[in-house]
Amino acid sequence: MRLLLDLGNTRLKWAMEDAGRWVAQGAAAWNDGLELLAATWQELPAPASAFGASVVDDAREQAVAAQVQALHGLPVDWLRTPASACGVRNAYPEPGRLGVDRFLAMVAAHAAGAGDCVLVGVGTALTLDALAADGRHLGGLIAPGPRLMQQALLGATARVRPRNDGVLVDVADNTSDAVVSGCWQAAAALVERFVARMAPRLGTAPSVRLDGGDAAGLVPLLGMPASMVEHGVLRGLAVWAQTQPGSAAGH
Repeated sequence: MRLLLDLGNTRLKWAMEDAGRWVAQGAAAWNDGLELLAATWQELPAPASAFGASVVDDAREQAVAAQVQALHGLPVDWLRTPASACGVRNAYPEPGRLGVDRFLAMVAAHAAGAGDCVLVGVGTALTLDALAADGRHLGGLIAPGPRLMQQALLGATARVRPRNDGVLVDVADNTSDAVVSGCWQAAAALVERFVARMAPRLGTAPSVRLDGGDAAGLVPLLGMPASMVEHGVLRGLAVWAQTQPGSAAGH
């Protein structure tokens, strides 16, 4: 049994995995505190090992590690982004500068036989990565996610003050709808442009795979086929964990 941890900017997501099968999974917002997680984990079979991927600060990472140690007497084996692993080759000349969440999403896609693909993470940040069928990472882009775009716009302007949450439309006749629609359509346009630019380099039209908390909102806006992928980071982490010493059997 393995405990898998994905420490994201907004939430901590986790799964208990046994020989390739997910026994349990869940998520908690950081402002909910770790006590709720501890209570949940206490009700589950004890893991034999723990593996984590983190894009958060050291303090939160250490707090989670301390909780796992206190509950199960286990250290967390944190993955730091490598130059290559599990058939994926990182395009960054400084491998550690690539977010481990992006790397693991590529590991999951490669292990799933996704072929030539573009991976889109839609959360606090909007991340895009091109991955060839042979595991070559061609590179990627990072932009604010649609909700962060909205927050940045409202924080930097004096008179853009929506009266309500707004709805997505093709063209707006009020500020609320204009802000929401402009930010979400900008995100969709960036995805479409990136896919178009990467297709010649990949030699074929890539499949488009979206993951993240806001992925479902972006898929309908794209003018191309796209699929939703759930828990790409955790699935990639499970693939990587299987390659670690003493973990092949999953127990």
